[in-house]
Amino acid sequence: MCLGIPARIVEKRGRKAIADFGGVTREIDISLVEVSAGDYVIVHAGFAISVIDEEEALKTMELWREMLEKFE
Repeated sequence: MCLGIPARIVEKRGRKAIADFGGVTREIDISLVEVSAGDYVIVHAGFAISVIDEEEALKTMELWREMLEKFE
């Protein structure tokens, strides 16, 4: 099973970007997608694998927060 996490692109740096995963930022590879700062993407294994719309990303991020709270 593949697990993709939504993130917002904060800054592009060539084929890399800084992505915000709801308060945690990481450098990811964006060579598979065409993105701009502010876009939302699904990230798997450090690669942005698809671009998603903001509404879908925010809903998914909220579901992740709810699941994490239940396991704390």
